[in-house]
Amino acid sequence: MARAARGTLTCPGVPFLALGLVLVLPLLLVVLLPVSLVNRYRMGTTRRLARGWLATLNLFAIGASVATFLLGSAVTNLWVPHALAYSLAGLSLGGALGLLGLAASRWEHGPGTLHFTPNRWLVLAITLVVAGRIAWGIARAWQAWRAGGGDGGWLAAAGVAESLAAGAVVLGYYLAYWAGVRRRVRRHVGARP
Repeated sequence: MARAARGTLTCPGVPFLALGLVLVLPLLLVVLLPVSLVNRYRMGTTRRLARGWLATLNLFAIGASVATFLLGSAVTNLWVPHALAYSLAGLSLGGALGLLGLAASRWEHGPGTLHFTPNRWLVLAITLVVAGRIAWGIARAWQAWRAGGGDGGWLAAAGVAESLAAGAVVLGYYLAYWAGVRRRVRRHVGARP
């Protein structure tokens, strides 16, 4: 470190380091996105012990996420037409898929335990919805921004309402799924002698 004229310490490499972080961090996030999606699929299809407290915790956390999401969709609806309607439709479709996922999951009743394995095809479908919407949203936003010249109208043309609907499908799926897991655990505990 070098001393400046007024007695303070300076570090000449800090701006270069900050610029490196600004450039490398987004690139790192883009590179790690496929890894996180594959890991999400792997974790989503493993056999798990159904625990009541975990199902309740997941249900409340996803419920809070849904409430925040709908509030954000309502605010977004001020600038993007049909954002709230698409979000509600996606949430309904996700809820229906979550109920289908519960029926398609494999449930194993053991002595004092309950295990479940989510259906691989539904988990894959939800993962592909997320991956596809991310890719489509980036491509569409880039095209709309270039065509719109950077004005505010590109936001609606970028497919924000459709992106919200895709996110709502995921939230609706997990809300219904964890509510069903919680219900099954309660029934299993109540059925024990």
